[in-house]
Amino acid sequence: MASQVLRLRRPPEVPKLAAPPKPRHTGILQDQLRRAARRPWNPDYSTAVRILLLLRVAGAMYSNIQDCDEVFNFWEPLHFLEHGNGFQTWEVTPTFAIRSWGYILLHLPLARLGAFFSSGKRPAFFAVRIALAVMSTLCEAKFCRVVVDKVNERVARYLFFMLLFNTGMWIASPALLPSSFVMYATTLAFAHALEPSSLKNGSRTLLVTLLFATGAIVGWPFGLALALPFVFEECFVFAGDTVVSTEYKRWIITRWKRLFVAGLVSLFIFVPVVAIDSVAYGRWTLVPWNIVRYNIFGGAQRGPDLYGTSPWHFYITNLLLNFNILLILALASLPSLLISYFVDKKRLGNQKSSPGRSSPFTVLALRLVPSYLWIGILSMQAHKEERFMYPIYPLLCFNAAVTLYLLRGWMEVVYIRITNSPYKASRSTLFGTATLIVVVASGLISISRTLALYHYYHAPLDIYGHFEVFELPRLLNSTGLLPPVPAEVDERDRPNIDLTPIKEFNLRLCVGKEWHRFPGHYLVPTGVGVDFVKSDFAGLLPAHFQRSFGPWWDRQGSKQTPAGLNDLNQEAQEFYVPVESCDYLVDLDFPHHPTSSRQEPRYAIDEDVWQRVVCLPFLDAAHSSRLTRTLWIPGSWWQSKNEFGDYCLLRNEERVHEKERRVAARVQGVDF
Repeated sequence: MASQVLRLRRPPEVPKLAAPPKPRHTGILQDQLRRAARRPWNPDYSTAVRILLLLRVAGAMYSNIQDCDEVFNFWEPLHFLEHGNGFQTWEVTPTFAIRSWGYILLHLPLARLGAFFSSGKRPAFFAVRIALAVMSTLCEAKFCRVVVDKVNERVARYLFFMLLFNTGMWIASPALLPSSFVMYATTLAFAHALEPSSLKNGSRTLLVTLLFATGAIVGWPFGLALALPFVFEECFVFAGDTVVSTEYKRWIITRWKRLFVAGLVSLFIFVPVVAIDSVAYGRWTLVPWNIVRYNIFGGAQRGPDLYGTSPWHFYITNLLLNFNILLILALASLPSLLISYFVDKKRLGNQKSSPGRSSPFTVLALRLVPSYLWIGILSMQAHKEERFMYPIYPLLCFNAAVTLYLLRGWMEVVYIRITNSPYKASRSTLFGTATLIVVVASGLISISRTLALYHYYHAPLDIYGHFEVFELPRLLNSTGLLPPVPAEVDERDRPNIDLTPIKEFNLRLCVGKEWHRFPGHYLVPTGVGVDFVKSDFAGLLPAHFQRSFGPWWDRQGSKQTPAGLNDLNQEAQEFYVPVESCDYLVDLDFPHHPTSSRQEPRYAIDEDVWQRVVCLPFLDAAHSSRLTRTLWIPGSWWQSKNEFGDYCLLRNEERVHEKERRVAARVQGVDF
């Protein structure tokens, strides 16, 4: 009898319902053509992070340090916290205290994490820069995604590519500067503030206020100026609310009360910052107030003007270098919005007038104002520096993206009026091609500018790298402290070298007129001292922190003000060492247009004393063509328009040779 098998069937799977697509055209700016067509491509958050991260990490590894304040006021105190020594400026002393140890301390775990994975100080330096680049990436990606939902998909796409290739973002994102920290906080705050203010969304007010306050209290107090349009909207603009006249009084009281409570909550950010600064300085300290007092109420004898002044157009010129045509678009955003009000009014959605509603033009204008406000306020100050513009770099890209979108709208309006056919306009590739040309052109110019900064000005970082990777191992090899590299192994492929024995040489590395390009002790191996020699510079240079170890709250170096440090930029002779006491010297020489003085002789050609260890090209901007020194293009013709000097690491042959002999004798057990 045949066996029978009982088979049980699985119940048919019920297909999962796909998530409904997100509604389109929900932002302030509305497409007028092809509204039912496929969405313009925009990366999702994860994809945006991955793409941006490629460029930002590259910037962390290869961008220059643009400002000596970044080194002496932030990298050096961080090095002091981790290694117990470094340069100390007057700003980081308890007497003046205009730099926050709270901000610096945030980066100490990052530096130690880098040191944990690899030996030496260099990995810690790049670990901090990469972490800062990651932070910038996350903020930028969030910003782009919010623009997709709250403004317009095309604007978000323009913004993404403008941020991606922009030279300004390449420089600012990995910088260890409070202005970069304010940039991160402002970008996040602005992203959340893009949603119009409404009584239904109280969390928006609290979150945006906290973000602006964090940037100002932890980073730079003047960053609060960027919050003024947000405060104005919260207090006076209906934005997302519709208010009848009988409810106006209750509405405005509720709005003001909500903002006041958010401000009170934000004050709690002061608690950890003031506590850390007071403990580190050894006295009660309110750093944000000290910064404001020095810069605004310093008096005639003090203040930032002691460190140089610039004409009113300094920021416009500098921003043109970093943003090229995007700056023009950014500054044209408010005028473009006004023109659109008359020629393309439907671009901003429903325009039905109502006494209890805000016009979308008003709401968008408030989003465009911060960049104008920031440039205007800082341009009125005599003392100007490139880093002061960092907080608005993403906002400038946003303004430029809005202008480009409005220009596209004008083109559509003109095309329809000429052809009298919205259908033909919807099928035309003219508008997409025009905007693509602008975005691509801006990106190519930015890439060329970024390459110019690397090829023309990266020599200082490369010189200190050569000192650590090649010169110091040579000394160890020559004295027997380090076995020589086998002949079959390429110098560049050898494993990491423990440079700890270099302390036996008691080496001194000196910088003279190139003090402002010193990249910091993180790029100088432990065991090598760094000092200044006199140059023609007659201002105040940093002192050395008192060497101290232990937990950060017990470091005596941060609680003392070295004699000679002052806030009047008065030179302190005791901070110099005789050049004859230097074993190595970093100097810049322009052989085609040499200059020298008693304090700045041409060390690089003094072959009786100094031997060139390595010299790298460094642009002589004063004797190069304006165009070719601004941009980099491969080819001999382009580079022939530039002139270069020699950025050199020099060795005092007699001193170093004598130290080699002494160390070699000790290694061999000879009584030298």
